[in-house]
Amino acid sequence: MRYVMFVATDTEPDRSGDEGIGIDQWVDENDARGTRIEGQRLQHVRDATLVRVRDGETIVTDGPFTESKEWIAGYDILECRDLDEAIEVASRHPMARGGRIELRPFWNGEEDE
Repeated sequence: MRYVMFVATDTEPDRSGDEGIGIDQWVDENDARGTRIEGQRLQHVRDATLVRVRDGETIVTDGPFTESKEWIAGYDILECRDLDEAIEVASRHPMARGGRIELRPFWNGEEDE
C-alpha cells in the first residue's frame, strides 16, 4: 500500500534527549528495504505560492499564506505492507522527534462512506 508521508515542523519537539538516527541513515535504510519510493525536502514556506480561482479569476498569493507556526518541510512516498509498517517507518524518521509526520494513504479509487 502506498502512503505519502508529510514531514512537518512542530513548535513542540521531543526533548527527551534521544536523537534517534540521522536523516541520511533513515533514507539509506528505507531505500534498501524498498519502503521509500521517493522523497524530497521543500523550499522554505516563504517561497510558497498559493493559487486559487474565485469567480473565474486566478488569484496568486506569494509567500506564507497562513499564520501557522508549522509547515510541511518535505515529503516521502512509502510502499508498505500496511499502516503498521508505515507507522514503524515514520517513527524512525528524525522529524518524528523534531517535528511531526503525517501519513496519508493514496486514494484507492473508492468513494468515502
